[in-house]
Amino acid sequence: MKIALVHDYLNQYGGAERVLEAFGEIFPSAPIYTLFYDPKKMKGCFSDKEIKTSFLQKMPFISSYHRIFPPLMPVAVEKLDLSGYDLVLSDSASFAKGVITKPETLHICYCHTPPRYAWDDSHNYIRNFNMPLIARPIVPFFVNYIRLWDKEASFRVDKFISNSKFVARRIKKYYNRDAKVIYPPVDLDDFKFRPEKGDYFLLVGRLVAYKRIDIAIKAFNKLRMPLKIIGGGRERKRLEKIAGDNIEFVGEVSRKEVEDYYRRCKALIFPQEEDFGIVALEAMACGKPVVAYGRGGVLESVEEGKTGIFFNEQNPKSLIDAIRSFDESRFDSNKIREHVLKFDKSIFKEKIKNFIKKEYENWRRY
Repeated sequence: MKIALVHDYLNQYGGAERVLEAFGEIFPSAPIYTLFYDPKKMKGCFSDKEIKTSFLQKMPFISSYHRIFPPLMPVAVEKLDLSGYDLVLSDSASFAKGVITKPETLHICYCHTPPRYAWDDSHNYIRNFNMPLIARPIVPFFVNYIRLWDKEASFRVDKFISNSKFVARRIKKYYNRDAKVIYPPVDLDDFKFRPEKGDYFLLVGRLVAYKRIDIAIKAFNKLRMPLKIIGGGRERKRLEKIAGDNIEFVGEVSRKEVEDYYRRCKALIFPQEEDFGIVALEAMACGKPVVAYGRGGVLESVEEGKTGIFFNEQNPKSLIDAIRSFDESRFDSNKIREHVLKFDKSIFKEKIKNFIKKEYENWRRY
């Protein structure tokens, strides 16, 4: 069986890329097709893989300014030639699911989400991505085009896997397709448990608007408690301007350093609505509880009162109330770690292999 992997684009390392890494371990000889690839920004990840890119790879500044290129991405992904493969496994939050395959090729899509900027979050897209004023009147037309294309692209997928029940419901709503839920993996070998006491709260993630890091900053400005923020992104300068001296921007660090920060923190702060949220699993793998906004996929990974607590309104006051009620001594680090064992990468890989084997055998019968 000849297999190809397809990913949206490779210019940052996050949860989707960790899933792609696991796919690469399951199918080590499978090439990775993607819209564009920036080896520097990927910092060596996938350097041992055969990477095949679209014509967008030749576009100047594509890696840094890819958000102005969405109108070209449907054409680019459709031009990827996958005619020589028996199985295509796409890993997609936007365009990868839109590849065109032959009738005899089975296309399975691991869907992280239907693209929010085309569907439920389209009204915030222009504001959050700082579009120039002159461009804003025409952007809704492009978003409508992407939405129509995305709906059509969903019909090209033979079987959907979703990363959470939350996303499975969105796939059903926007694509009218069913999806098998297989939760993303956490590499427990990378995030080991050694109980340590810390004096700070921790936030980990890309510094972009939808992560709502501003809520955490405003809350900790009032609480005057130490908060460390790991990650980089276009929002950093704005966030630094509103942060008090009790808040430290650590920047982008290695996975080993992230593990050290997890182990020494009181708890992870998780103020965003995510489709799943792998960083919450990483913190719990290190035995640390999570203080999370109670919406989205995190409701499927964090257990109230046992591995973390939720705040119900996405604003500083609600987060402040949650932190004031947070009692570190109520949580058993060993039980938190045990809770995460079912999300281990080895279990994820086994579930993916079993699903693909079953679906491919069924596919070949017809």
